[in-house]
Amino acid sequence: MGGDELIEVKFRIFDGTDIGPNKYLLTTSIGYLKEIIVSQWPQGKENAPKTINDVKLINAGKILENNRTLAESRVQVGELPGGLITMHVVVRPPVFDKSDDKQTSDSLKKKRCACSIL
Repeated sequence: MGGDELIEVKFRIFDGTDIGPNKYLLTTSIGYLKEIIVSQWPQGKENAPKTINDVKLINAGKILENNRTLAESRVQVGELPGGLITMHVVVRPPVFDKSDDKQTSDSLKKKRCACSIL
């Protein structure tokens, strides 16, 4: 496999929607693919990623690392010429501010205490 070889990839979002397919060089980085996913995220979908750090790409059961290329990630191209690779996209849920988290935690404790008194 040469570095200038193209492979066809589509990205499957958690609800079954696809981004792509498009062709990419084997030298394309996983971080760049995540940038494409963030920029092409379908309008109106919940849990849209804001940065590439909010996205995990999974292929053949492996989480792909940002700093690696498609070739280095050993993406399986399949036996058939012109085969299509489907990568699954997982979006990290939004992280709340620690002060908000503490307030939520404190309010839950108060509710538990109030319930246990009853």
